[in-house]
Amino acid sequence: MTILITGASGQLGHLVVEALLARGVSPDTIVAGARDLTKLAGLADRGVRTARVDYDDPASLNAALADVESVLLISASEPGKRFAGHKNVIDAAAAANVSKLVYTSAPKATTFEWALGAEHKATEEAIAASGVPAVIVRNNWYIENYLPDVQRAAESGVIAASVGEGLIAAASRADFAEGAAVVLLEDGHIGEVYEFAGDTRIDYDAVAAGAAEVLGRDVAYVRVSTDDHIAALEGAGLDADTARFVAGIDTGIREGVLDVDDNTLSRLIGRPTTPFAEGLRAALA
Repeated sequence: MTILITGASGQLGHLVVEALLARGVSPDTIVAGARDLTKLAGLADRGVRTARVDYDDPASLNAALADVESVLLISASEPGKRFAGHKNVIDAAAAANVSKLVYTSAPKATTFEWALGAEHKATEEAIAASGVPAVIVRNNWYIENYLPDVQRAAESGVIAASVGEGLIAAASRADFAEGAAVVLLEDGHIGEVYEFAGDTRIDYDAVAAGAAEVLGRDVAYVRVSTDDHIAALEGAGLDADTARFVAGIDTGIREGVLDVDDNTLSRLIGRPTTPFAEGLRAALA
């Protein structure tokens, strides 16, 4: 079986390749895809095949998917411009008659309306309409997402957010990558929609406590209103639309989009997900 990993030059994609190799997959049956092949040189040196994959260039997708049986579509990184590229990958996968398409979506993508959800919902709907055999893995928050907050807290002693009492079910990027690898390799997942989440839900007081543990100093979570959050973001130089979008992510968290009580991820990878403070410590290292 040949597996294409799109976005393999990114952090998640690279970790998926590593997880496949760790599970004994032969390097020459993995195709690492990226816009810039020079970023894949390290994988190529280890025998992994590489291919140019540009979501906005259908010709590159058709070439990369030739003779590929399974593909991991890692969601594009630029909000507001994702769906068209995702649709190109889906169309190419359908034309290539792939046997499995795995897509990294967002939590509660079809049931919860929030700033990051619309393009993921549209992508899931396009996958369903395509008829391609597929598995949806909805990744909760990466622990590594908090690295900038923790680095600022090292100086300020504060993590400020407008998430209120919202809960997150974060896990490490490596946890999610391993989950994707398992779904790619195992039979029996076609048609499933998995809410991949960390084993323990925590609030932002616990986020601050985790930061304090790894920094060795007091860190407090400071609750701010959405209006004050937007004002602070604009004061930091963001335009009004971007500031509202970023604050809208916190609104989604406050309203429960990341409050997922589901142990599917740890069950599939065969171990507990990474504890929050442990993941922060590894990210800081």
